[in-house]
Amino acid sequence: MKTTIFRAFVFMGALGVGSGLAEGITRSKGGPREGAGLTATAVAPAQPAKHSAGKKAAGEVATGAMRIDYKKVAPGVFEAMQGLEKYVRGCGLEKPLLNLVKIRASQINGCAYCLALHTKDARASGETEQKLLSLEDWRNAACYTPRERAALAWTESLTLVSEKRVPTALFNEARKQFSERELVDLSMAIIAINGWNRLNISFRSEPESCPIE
Repeated sequence: MKTTIFRAFVFMGALGVGSGLAEGITRSKGGPREGAGLTATAVAPAQPAKHSAGKKAAGEVATGAMRIDYKKVAPGVFEAMQGLEKYVRGCGLEKPLLNLVKIRASQINGCAYCLALHTKDARASGETEQKLLSLEDWRNAACYTPRERAALAWTESLTLVSEKRVPTALFNEARKQFSERELVDLSMAIIAINGWNRLNISFRSEPESCPIE
């Protein structure tokens, strides 16, 4: 009797083990996978979090692209700059010369916006590639006229006024090429482009903020 009962327990245990093995085999062949289901459930919520982080980073980049829209915040500032630009455009100095001055100042200040705009404007006005490509090393290039050289030297001195201090020798050289009125107008052109450079660099403005028409 005891032997019979023992054999029954052994048989039932074997059935349980076999059932467990069969279930494991079924799952491995593509049956229901509770573990996989839990893993998917655990991973799924992390995806939106990653996406929202990407949106936040993109938002920060976009915000960094333009810190302050000064034209909206202080319209009078933009109007004043526009007025100065209008005066420079109508002062009588030749446009190719002004283009070179604006590009050189923008190179010194590192204003990519104004540099791209005025280089494009200079090309549209017929400026040679030789002059545009040699502008940073204009002293060693033979393609510039004496008047252009005087204007570029004056531009560098005024743009870097804390370093150059506009020496008398430079002033005398500039006066050989420009009348008193022209030199004042040239100085205003340099002041204007330096102003646009500083506004664009400081506030990460769009290129349209530096007019060239």
